[in-house]
Amino acid sequence: MIGKLPPDVLKAMLETIPIEFSILDKNDEVLAWNKHTTRLFKRSEKVIGKNVRNCHPKKSVDKVEQIIHEMKDKIRDKARFWIDIKVKDKTETVLIEYYALRSPEGEYLGCMESSQLITEIKEISGEKRLLE
Repeated sequence: MIGKLPPDVLKAMLETIPIEFSILDKNDEVLAWNKHTTRLFKRSEKVIGKNVRNCHPKKSVDKVEQIIHEMKDKIRDKARFWIDIKVKDKTETVLIEYYALRSPEGEYLGCMESSQLITEIKEISGEKRLLE
């Protein structure tokens, strides 16, 4: 990143971006997440410092483990998938992505899992110019 953000601006930015994310360290422990009160996939604050395997439904834990293993082994840097879920009595499409976090030397530092509602984005066509 070029430049330096004051902590209050950084926090505001991380809460404002239209993506919710969770950060894992290199030992697969949960370090932090944003949008705590409005998350699609809610979790208890007690999860901080716990293994990520404790944060996912049993039916998806093996896939999460595979993604993280492949990131640690430098087989992949990203995994992307999407699912439909009910949000306030409406079916929404959620894009879920995992990104390897690496040092400039390529050392695995951890993982970022992000989720974003994309139902409206999928409907975009043509173009819309600034302030139109």
